[in-house]
Amino acid sequence: MGLEQKPPIKIVQFGRGNFLRAFVGYAFQKLNSEVGFNAGIAVVPAIDKSVVDPFQEQDGLYTLFQKGLKKGVPVQEKKIIANIVASVNPHQDFDAYLNLAKEEKLQFIISNTTESGIIYLQTDTTDLEPPQSFPAKLTVLLFERFNHFKGAPDKGLTILPCELINHNADKLREIILNHAQDWQFGDAFKTWLLNHCSFHNTLVDRIVPGYPKDDIDAYTRELDYTDKLLVTSETFFLWVIEGDDNLKKKLPFHKTDLDVKIVTDLQPYRTSKVRILNGAHTCMVPFSILYGNDTVAETIENVFTGSFIRKAVFEEIMETLEMDRAALENFANAVFDRFKNPFIKHRLASIALNSISKFKVRVLPSLLAYIEIHNNLPKNLAFAFACLIRFYQGNWQGKALPLNDDPEIVNYFKTLWDTNNPELIARSVLGNTQFWEVDLSQIKDLPEAIALALKAIDAYGIEEGFNRYLEEVYSL
Repeated sequence: MGLEQKPPIKIVQFGRGNFLRAFVGYAFQKLNSEVGFNAGIAVVPAIDKSVVDPFQEQDGLYTLFQKGLKKGVPVQEKKIIANIVASVNPHQDFDAYLNLAKEEKLQFIISNTTESGIIYLQTDTTDLEPPQSFPAKLTVLLFERFNHFKGAPDKGLTILPCELINHNADKLREIILNHAQDWQFGDAFKTWLLNHCSFHNTLVDRIVPGYPKDDIDAYTRELDYTDKLLVTSETFFLWVIEGDDNLKKKLPFHKTDLDVKIVTDLQPYRTSKVRILNGAHTCMVPFSILYGNDTVAETIENVFTGSFIRKAVFEEIMETLEMDRAALENFANAVFDRFKNPFIKHRLASIALNSISKFKVRVLPSLLAYIEIHNNLPKNLAFAFACLIRFYQGNWQGKALPLNDDPEIVNYFKTLWDTNNPELIARSVLGNTQFWEVDLSQIKDLPEAIALALKAIDAYGIEEGFNRYLEEVYSL
């Protein structure tokens, strides 16, 4: 692998992990090769691992393998990503880190420091070189740039955090302003930050399994070199960024085929993603495990379980969303292609973690909204709710279930299931406001429906139990 001429540093990227390499690195490679964007990336580790830097060893080059389905057709692509031009560890060379702020053509800050990365640490101070947290490190870098260019308006930066928290840029800006206040960086710096730097909330969506250590020999055989930074991802790509026409000019992704949406409000997209993609995942886990499936792909390919999840999405969840129906259907169809991806083995047990809290955030809003709109229970979502409760009994047909939750929650269900009283269990779980923040036992017909479903599941299994539940519940 070789690189003829390095582009100038336009991006400082906090985080060097698999996701950023398969998402941001890939996106800007497309801009560089197809639009002539000519952007180099300087990567900064989110944490100090103090190991040999593979980015320096490989001159910033790495291979991305993308595998998935596009409209049902298997697609496999490999591409060398060649836009990382510097790797700087502030824990090892703080001056080199500060020098990034002085790059003439620097325009963007991009980050993915995990959900816990955007935090305010009062222990971060200006005498630390560097401070511990990502926001504090970024504050120091921005202040260095402000001073070096004497507050020039055209040297402000565009900041695009990719951490998976809502309002990520708003929270990052708030913490930076707090540090600037704590460290007495002055009103002029604050004004420059607010008026000449722009912070953009984002939503990112791409499954990135990362380095394929179990299959690395097969991947290496496709190359004529060794790649320690090799990364794999699905083919699906979605980046939603809150911004205006000025941001579209700065980031001309509309000139590529990448699905990058620059919108005034990303909340409808976030809601759709959480309700459809994450909601379908959460619905399927207890239901499909009890049925006997092992993976997400098996769930979707199976006639009964696949039809159940599709109806939950297309006939119930989608009914509660305000976005354009055609756009929702396109997104949902892409989601089901992703679920069927033959190149990714996504085990149901691996996504069973904290299913109660996930159901509250991802599924319950759809169930409640459907009831409000239609004055009727959504039959699939309600049955999925019953499967969740049955799953937390902990055993099914003589085998232990892969419960993975807070011990207090697991013990709560164990005590409740010892009563062997479906009506009591249904009303107690629905009435547990610590789980749901509202008393669901007061919803018309819901306790009765859940109790009937619990009885049917234990008497007949999942498939026949669902049919019996439908007969009884919808005669209520």
